[in-house]
Amino acid sequence: ERKREGLAAGSPIQPIIKEAGEIYSRLLDHRPVIQGEIRYFVKEFEEKRGLRELRVLENLKNTISETSEHVLPKCEQAMHNNLNEAVKRLQAANNMMHRLQEKEHEERKRQADKLMALEERRVAHCEELIKEQQNRQAEVDEEHRKAVERLKEQYSEMEKGLAKYVSF
Repeated sequence: ERKREGLAAGSPIQPIIKEAGEIYSRLLDHRPVIQGEIRYFVKEFEEKRGLRELRVLENLKNTISETSEHVLPKCEQAMHNNLNEAVKRLQAANNMMHRLQEKEHEERKRQADKLMALEERRVAHCEELIKEQQNRQAEVDEEHRKAVERLKEQYSEMEKGLAKYVSF
């Protein structure tokens, strides 16, 4: 455009060129309009976005302050109360379990003592039975020995009696 202006500076064509340039700018050169629209869009976008972000940040601030001032202390108190209650219940359950274990241990000891006493009685009874069997065996052996001696005497007398008849 400057070259054209330099060439046509002294000529009567200059006003025509200037008007053609203006017409061209109005009809075909949309840069100023587009730039204006872009500036308007950016301005609107930033304002709306800024307000929206400001509202979001304000809501977050309110939520955080409400949470830290009201909800958190309530939660801490509830947790403290519930944990204390849970600890008390666990301690009570633990004590009950210890008592049950002690009772079970005592019962097992009692059962073991009973079994030991029964085993001792059984062993004593077995020893008594063995002694009794040995005594009976000794008695039976003595009776057998006496019966054998009687039979020997009887057979020897029978032999003597037979010996009398053999001499005939």
